[in-house]
Amino acid sequence: MSNREKVIALLDSVPDYKMGYVLAYVQGITADEEADDIFCERMVENYLNDPDPEKDDAVPLEDLKKLWEID
Repeated sequence: MSNREKVIALLDSVPDYKMGYVLAYVQGITADEEADDIFCERMVENYLNDPDPEKDDAVPLEDLKKLWEID
């Protein structure tokens, strides 16, 4: 029995409420990595080309925790 056949056979024993987890995992491992790389490159380019003068301003973690009311 191939690994593919084993996975398909095991799916019958996965409860319906867990199928979302299985689906998300399978979608993640079958995602097009080239498309993901292109997306990430665009995000970096957008950040670097952003004219906002405050884009590089840092906020201390402690200040953010207070702002978001996190202990």
